[in-house]
Amino acid sequence: MSLQTIEREILRAVCVLSAVAVAGLSTADQAATATKPAEVVEALHRELLGVMKEAETLGYQGRFERLKPVLHELFDIPFMAMKSVGRHWKDVDDDKRERLLATFERFTVANYAGRFSGYSDQYFETLKVVESTHQTFLVHTKLVTPNGETVQLNYRLRPVQDGWQIIDVYLNGTVSELALRRSEYSSLIQREGFDALLTALEERIVVLESEKTDGSEPTF
Repeated sequence: MSLQTIEREILRAVCVLSAVAVAGLSTADQAATATKPAEVVEALHRELLGVMKEAETLGYQGRFERLKPVLHELFDIPFMAMKSVGRHWKDVDDDKRERLLATFERFTVANYAGRFSGYSDQYFETLKVVESTHQTFLVHTKLVTPNGETVQLNYRLRPVQDGWQIIDVYLNGTVSELALRRSEYSSLIQREGFDALLTALEERIVVLESEKTDGSEPTF
C-alpha cells in the first residue's frame, strides 16, 4: 500500500474525530501542562474537535492559525522531520536541515488545517496506554462513526524536557505514518535530491491552502 493511500486513509479517519467536552483550561493551556501520554493525545483531540465544529467559519487560514501552536507543542516536529529522511539527514548541511524543519512543520499543520473541514457526530475513545521500546509509550485510541464502524488510531510518544510529545501515528494499530514517510521521502531524495523533497512538500502545502481538498486527494 502506498504512502499516499495510507495517509489519505489516516486523514479521512481522523477527520471524523469527536471527543469529550472541554472544561476548565483552554486547549493551549492544557497542551502546555499535559505531562502524561494520554493527556497529550486527548489535548490534541479536543483541539481537533473544536476546529472541526468551527471549520467553515474559521476557513483554512483560521484553522491553520488555531492548530499551529498546538501541533508545535504536542508533536516532536524536529524528531519527526529528522526521522522522515532517514540517513540523508546527516548528509545535508545546517541550512537544508533548517529548511526541512520549517517546511515539514508547515506541511504538518497544513495537512490538518486543510483536511479538518467538517464534523458529523463521531466520537473518540482512549482505550489504553502501553509502555513500548526506547522509553516510548503507545496510546491506543478508537474512532467510532455514527454507523458503528471503528478505526483504531494509535499514537507513539516519547519523553521530552517538559512532558511528552507525539512522534508517530499508527492506522489500524500497526501502520506507521513515520515509517511510510521515511520510505517515500528517502526514495525521492535518492532519485532527485534533497531539494526535490522540499519542493514536493511546498507543492502539497499549496494544494492544501487552496481549500479544494475534500479528503479524496492523497497527501504526500
